[in-house]
Amino acid sequence: MRKALVAGNWKMNGSLGANRELLSALSGAIHGSDAVAVAVCPPAVYLPDVVAQLQGKPIAVGGQDCSDEKAGAFTGEIAADMLKEIGCEYVIVGHSERRARQQEDSVWVARKFIAAQLAGLVPILCVGEQLADREAGRTEAVVAAQLDAVLDAAGVASFDRAVVAYEPVWAIGTGLTASPEQAAEVHAFIRARVAGRAAKVADGLRILYGGSVKADNAPGLFALPDIDGGLIGGASLDADSFIGIVNAAAAVQAQGNP
Repeated sequence: MRKALVAGNWKMNGSLGANRELLSALSGAIHGSDAVAVAVCPPAVYLPDVVAQLQGKPIAVGGQDCSDEKAGAFTGEIAADMLKEIGCEYVIVGHSERRARQQEDSVWVARKFIAAQLAGLVPILCVGEQLADREAGRTEAVVAAQLDAVLDAAGVASFDRAVVAYEPVWAIGTGLTASPEQAAEVHAFIRARVAGRAAKVADGLRILYGGSVKADNAPGLFALPDIDGGLIGGASLDADSFIGIVNAAAAVQAQGNP
């Protein structure tokens, strides 16, 4: 059984006070589990404070992005080694917002994926299609291209030390909704795509859903066979909501979801 992962992407939200209040609530309710791993990914300026507050707690910390470069004249960038040094375990790469706003293409994302692994971080690789892609029937082609860029550059064995997160970009903050069936189809496609190169790697690969997961829809989503947890946006900023999502993942794992 794959160990589920629930990771909170705080995006550009938070403050020292609000963060400490949120983390205190999470720490009091989330305990170590063999079935579910939990992580939070705060803005970079808060990372040292979050790492310190979660010291000894069963909640990992991740960065929201990293540079593909190791060091040098790259103003505003943060190296993967820097994230690792301050206590991060994960880093998100290829998030849809960065692909759109920072024009990060899949080749660039693949370099970040490799840099993260060289630093000893677990990359959470985001893939997903825009509304125009979905309407034109290009979902699988878009997701395949995003995956293949990393598989070609890093090799399929690297996915033993990685997580993939599927984001239906068209269903995030648009008022549109991706059905569980639509999510399941793409997750199955991702696993099959990786299995085409190495079935054993694909079997162990954790694939998270990143399409507006909330406490009320998490049980149904996490019960689907190829969904191994979630990359949580807005709901990760609310302690009760995030705890509910973590509990949903634990309940599904207890029932023996593959």
